[in-house]
Amino acid sequence: MKEQKTNVMRFLEQKKIKYVPHEYPHGDEAVDGLTVADICGLDPAQVFKTLVARGASKNIYVFVLPVTHELDLKKAAKAAGEKSVAMIHVSEINSLTGYIRGGCSPVGMKKQYRTFFNSSAMQQDTIMVSAGKIGYQVELAPDELIKLTRGTYADLTED
Repeated sequence: MKEQKTNVMRFLEQKKIKYVPHEYPHGDEAVDGLTVADICGLDPAQVFKTLVARGASKNIYVFVLPVTHELDLKKAAKAAGEKSVAMIHVSEINSLTGYIRGGCSPVGMKKQYRTFFNSSAMQQDTIMVSAGKIGYQVELAPDELIKLTRGTYADLTED
């Protein structure tokens, strides 16, 4: 069977960035991150989710954190230099990012938003993020993702 390539994978190849593709079985709905980690044989601390939020200034921000943690909105606001941030409504994901819920990747969004990776990513050799489609993930070095997204590390999770 031919390996499916997503736009994220094509983008990484175009930039000559090494990655490991992962595929997992799914229905129409997104599979939770712990299940994805288990299927792909990775430590859940290596599997990251991509969340999109809006600041008090109306600017959009992207926060990438381990699937085992919740985003601390106060820490996220501080990292972004905002008075506050709030998660965007699920109905806005596609129009803002070009992705759907459960398939949102920090790579290759419609626009380049300021992107923050939880500082725990620095302790990992590789992390896994969505490849832009439900059922597909890419695993690569966190520093490559930082460079690619012009992201920064920040403390984003609840203690």
